[in-house]
Amino acid sequence: MEKREAREENRKIRYLRFLVDFSILSIQQEDLHIEEALERVEDVKRAACSLFPGKEETFELIYRPRFHRVIQERFGSEWEKRGI
Repeated sequence: MEKREAREENRKIRYLRFLVDFSILSIQQEDLHIEEALERVEDVKRAACSLFPGKEETFELIYRPRFHRVIQERFGSEWEKRGI
């Protein structure tokens, strides 16, 4: 049973990595408003918390800064005006 659990955990990790990478690419390349980009981040967070219940803080520590850097690069002064 431990091998099955480990495989399932690895599958979830790969899926989350895919979601994060895909969302970052869409924020960088699609014609989005900043509100839409921020909503994508929240969508990924909800998915991550669904895959890994109780790990909200882990998302905030690992993925939120990565998303913030991408959004700041993409939206520049609009991002800074919001003070997020």
